[in-house]
Amino acid sequence: MTFKTKIYGSTLHLKIDGELDHHNSVILLNRIRDIFAKRKVLNIIFDFTGLKFMDSSGIGLILGRYKKVNKVGGQIAIINTNPQVGRIMDISGLKKVIKFFKSVEEAIKEFEGA
Repeated sequence: MTFKTKIYGSTLHLKIDGELDHHNSVILLNRIRDIFAKRKVLNIIFDFTGLKFMDSSGIGLILGRYKKVNKVGGQIAIINTNPQVGRIMDISGLKKVIKFFKSVEEAIKEFEGA
């Protein structure tokens, strides 16, 4: 797994490529925690354009971050899921609690009011 981060105002954009499994979830979680400790970030956009596989650890990561940001008035967005990952999100119920957008720009507009 590789990932890139970019911050727009109070929104962290995470572009994730490869596989989001148990080992990689821990690495990504530590990076997110580090960013939140150093920056004034409220929202997270998970960009799954290059994500090929995700297991239950990835679902747990997303739900855990949802709970954290929700406590401080933030939001989570997911964009660009492939059909396999989208199905996992359907089955897990993530689509009932997390916003899905078609683009980074659309999510940023919603979160930042730009």
